[in-house]
Amino acid sequence: MWQLVIISFVLCLVPSHQQFPRLCATREVLRTKECCPSWGGDGTPCGATSGRGSCEDVEVPDRPHGPQYPFSGLDDREKWPLVFFNRTCQCAGNFMGFNCADCKFGYFGVNCNERRESVRRNILHLSRAEKIRFVSYLNLVKQTVSRDYVVVTGTYQEMENGSNPMFADVSVYDVFVWMHYYVSRNALLGGPGNVWTDVDFAHWAPGFLPWHRVYLLHWEHEIRKLTGDMSFTIPYWDWRDAQGCDVCTDELMGDRSPHDPSLLSPGSVFSSWTVLCSRAEDYSNRGVLCNAEEEGPLRRNPGNHNRKVVERIPTSAEVEFALSLTDYDTGAMDRSANMSFRNTMEGFGDTQTGIGNSPRRGLHAALHVFMNGSMSSVQGSANDPIFLLHHAFVDSIYEQWLRRYRPSPSDFPDSDAPIGHNGDAHMVPFLPLHRHRDFFISSKDLGYEYSYLLDDNQRLAESMGPYLEVLQDVWPWLLIAGVCGGILAVSIAAAVLTAKRRYGGPSWLNVRKWRNVFALPERQPLIRGSEETKHHNYQTAI
Repeated sequence: MWQLVIISFVLCLVPSHQQFPRLCATREVLRTKECCPSWGGDGTPCGATSGRGSCEDVEVPDRPHGPQYPFSGLDDREKWPLVFFNRTCQCAGNFMGFNCADCKFGYFGVNCNERRESVRRNILHLSRAEKIRFVSYLNLVKQTVSRDYVVVTGTYQEMENGSNPMFADVSVYDVFVWMHYYVSRNALLGGPGNVWTDVDFAHWAPGFLPWHRVYLLHWEHEIRKLTGDMSFTIPYWDWRDAQGCDVCTDELMGDRSPHDPSLLSPGSVFSSWTVLCSRAEDYSNRGVLCNAEEEGPLRRNPGNHNRKVVERIPTSAEVEFALSLTDYDTGAMDRSANMSFRNTMEGFGDTQTGIGNSPRRGLHAALHVFMNGSMSSVQGSANDPIFLLHHAFVDSIYEQWLRRYRPSPSDFPDSDAPIGHNGDAHMVPFLPLHRHRDFFISSKDLGYEYSYLLDDNQRLAESMGPYLEVLQDVWPWLLIAGVCGGILAVSIAAAVLTAKRRYGGPSWLNVRKWRNVFALPERQPLIRGSEETKHHNYQTAI
């Protein structure tokens, strides 16, 4: 525990690489709808003088969406981000970010011209030091207020069209909690209880897997900037065939509290975490957005869930069935989609038949239900850090499907998907802007890989990492033991030689002499006959 505290303290002294003000949350920017902050390197909007990018009009394709959301002009997320901004930075080359200050995923360096591939690893294969570091990073981002981002707490209409900005400061971690809430919240139609529930800009439709891929990439990116650890990657939890929550230990994501099974063990740093944006029903009843205030402790009660909805943690066979489905999405491209890889992977297609609208939840959704706590609410699920491990593994299965069938980005649905999910739609609520089809590509093209998808030699090297680290810790002691053993051997040899000279010959060491003294009568042969060996071996003798 003290190691966690010390590491967190040290990391707090490391300056974040985020040196740019949050200029797009001001009255002036909201009223002009131009979000083009200056890049600190040259002081010009989007780093234009340095060729990093330029301030351009946002283009939103006018493709028809599905019938699930029958309204227009009522929700701030429609045609994202036009309600808030109609001009943003468009970055050139390998530059990225709301002001083109960052590098595209997979690129590093001052000029973003260093290509590197990172490896996301199984959390259970991390060394003890790596586990401590990961938990410490999580706690750091939970305790550090974001320098780059604030979160929206009111609609654009409530802001009086930008004249009265409504934003809140939250931690780096909670920015991502809010993002997952905001993208999946009900649509507010005006007044208490007047909401539309059949809408989600990141779930229940084709964008589910690309959206969460971008979400994890940005989360990884923010950790690297805050800690200065450019080698950091999100580990994954391979939950296939698990009998319980393997990662629910105080060393990792927190054990169960002995006093309240729905809370975390006091021995876990996560027991002190509080949640936000977790009361979806309350917000809908009041017709308001989450105000980003604390809403109590993180909760988790794995395994004590509704067995009629989820029987157990998903199996390898169920994952393989999903991967056998050749169509990414089908039909209405929502929860009713049949024989759809996306819908089955998300958890609404039956994992034996592929038929949509399954009464039981599978794969991705099953794990959320199994956790039976903060993870079990779509809007508040990102409060639990297990969310990251889970979605990293879901993303790895998505990656397997992409490698198996090799679709083109142009194969991603370009129209008639549920609102916000067409291929060229901008993902809500990301700034910088991203389109779904741009992440319908292999993770290798985005600069990362999964350890269990490596070739045999690479996988062996990765799995040996923790053992090599242990060996590195103990080798000085092994060296000392070896030296001491050598000294002892030399001492014994010297003593033998001295004795030999003193007693004038080797007769005192005569083996036969001493063997005769201590010899015992041999009652049975050392090698048994063939008949005896049929019924005896080392195992049975023991």
